[in-house]
Amino acid sequence: MKVAIVHYWLVGMRGGEKVLEALLDLYPDAVIVTHVYDPAQVSSRVRRHEVRETFIGRLPGAKKHYQKYLPLMPLALELMDMQEFDLVISSESGPAKGVIVRPDAVHISYCHSPMRYIWDHYHVYRARAGRLARLMMPLAAHRLRIWDVTTAARVDHFIANSSFIAKRIEKFYRREAEVIFPPVDTAEFAVSPEVGGHYLLAGEMVSYKRADLAVEAFNASGRKLVVVGDGEMREALERKSGPNITFMGRVPFAELKQQFATCKALIFPGEEDFGIIPVEVMACGRPVIAYGRGGALDTVIEGVSGVLFHEQTADALNEAISRFEEEPGLVAGPEAIRELAKGFDTAVFKEEFSAFAARALDRA
Repeated sequence: MKVAIVHYWLVGMRGGEKVLEALLDLYPDAVIVTHVYDPAQVSSRVRRHEVRETFIGRLPGAKKHYQKYLPLMPLALELMDMQEFDLVISSESGPAKGVIVRPDAVHISYCHSPMRYIWDHYHVYRARAGRLARLMMPLAAHRLRIWDVTTAARVDHFIANSSFIAKRIEKFYRREAEVIFPPVDTAEFAVSPEVGGHYLLAGEMVSYKRADLAVEAFNASGRKLVVVGDGEMREALERKSGPNITFMGRVPFAELKQQFATCKALIFPGEEDFGIIPVEVMACGRPVIAYGRGGALDTVIEGVSGVLFHEQTADALNEAISRFEEEPGLVAGPEAIRELAKGFDTAVFKEEFSAFAARALDRA
């Protein structure tokens, strides 16, 4: 059986690329198809495989400015010859599922999210874009939405990475999706015997992750907050932060694990598709205080692994933190939290995806 894995672009190693690595473990002879490939920015596990780029990868500046070529990506996918492949797995967050496969081939789309920038986050992205992009986006996004919906019909089976994404697939594509949570290497993390007196905010500092909400809440309360990560909002957030908030920037993985294991709790104020960082923190036995929408509803279980707040306001976040501090039995102990995190382990993902694919192939 010849297998292809279509991944939107390979220019770094984030959550989507971790899913790709797990799929490559399941299908070690698979060919990777992608729009843009930068070998220096991906893992050795990815580099071991044959990678075929669409024509986007040959365009000027594509490795850094690939998103500017988004309107050309549908055509680029459809020009790729996929006739040799019996099983095609598209890793969908940017354009990936639009390839044209043989009538007797099986196409499974593992959907991290329908493209946010043309659907529910469209107006946010347009408001932040430059003047020329704001003028061009309406027409480009309109055409891309039509293509995105029609190519959903090319997929035989959808898998969503969370219950939240399954609902978005149903909303935008009118297709059902089975939920298989993305892989988390829980063995990389451990419970620490010592816990500090600070809370933790970790991840990329972009608007939808709502780091600004955490800063506002901790400025008001005076509690200690450590911020790990970088992004376009960091400089502005540092300027408005009080002395109780420490920005560490990007840190080595060993230091990141230490921060996960020693914080009082992770603050997770955004609405995420799934959210791997909360599971990694839970694998260290630490609880999560999260906004009660999106992927957090699959992972942060009140009374076990954390506390949810239901309005994206500083007051609601501070009220949730106060409940966490004043009710010691509100969350379970470290070992129980870690045990819950193990349900999202890489081995679980591989077992569930492999069984799903086998059923799909049997029905073909």
